[in-house]
Amino acid sequence: MTGEATPAGLAQRLRHAAAELPGEGVSLQWLAQAHGPAAQGSLLVLLAVPCLLPVPGSGTVVGMGICALAAALWRGRGAMALPQRVGGFQLSQRWAARVLRLLAAAYALAGLLSRPRLSHLATGHPHGLLAALVGVMAVIIVLPIPFGNVLPALALMLLGIGLVFHDGVAVLLGWLMSALALLGTTALFIGAWLLARGLLPAWLPWPGAGS
Repeated sequence: MTGEATPAGLAQRLRHAAAELPGEGVSLQWLAQAHGPAAQGSLLVLLAVPCLLPVPGSGTVVGMGICALAAALWRGRGAMALPQRVGGFQLSQRWAARVLRLLAAAYALAGLLSRPRLSHLATGHPHGLLAALVGVMAVIIVLPIPFGNVLPALALMLLGIGLVFHDGVAVLLGWLMSALALLGTTALFIGAWLLARGLLPAWLPWPGAGS
């Protein structure tokens, strides 16, 4: 990879875009165009980053975009456009700049740590399996769980970076992070169910439990 196809080139382009924002309202479509070609991996990274920031109203809209990407992956499409409602979602100039700077930092870090290795895990990923994983992460992101976006967003970023730079290790880490996100969400729902049934205080060893 050379030029802007490298992590350093992408990071530089995104920093430049953060300094050249068009106005107060910046759409996700504009960010996608600034980010580069709408390949599977790059869109995964782009849509994951707003989930790591408390961007007002972004969770449901970005989740829809990730679901659309999961559907495209299921059909085996190599590139896609953001759905109109998702692409038209407006961020303030401040939040758009933060998204772009976080994207730039992610690619700068990828430049230090990521390289083509175990590439068959990135290039030979079964479309159905990857689509199912992305879809599950999208559902977790949409759920109204405090800080529940963080693990699935990190999982999608790792998967995206692995796909972009043919790094099978990043893909494996993405799968691991996805498993942690799924386990954490499942445990949270089980705990909430037990609490609602009045079963949780009976066996948890916290002060006053069961009193």
